[in-house]
Amino acid sequence: MDVKEIEGLVEGLRSGELNEVYVRKEDFLSFRSVLVKQKDFKHFRGIAAQGGHAVYHYLETARS
Repeated sequence: MDVKEIEGLVEGLRSGELNEVYVRKEDFLSFRSVLVKQKDFKHFRGIAAQGGHAVYHYLETARS
């Protein structure tokens, strides 16, 4: 996954166009490096999936 693709997925979650994003284990560090730079980072929730993968959702209220 490249940075432009990741930014598109993050924006899709933020806008509600996407309900969730599945991130493969090999793309996790790239995805996270873009995600942590977002001003609304606390609104994103990642849940570990089997095999080291993760599923991300966007929350209306920021997590604590």
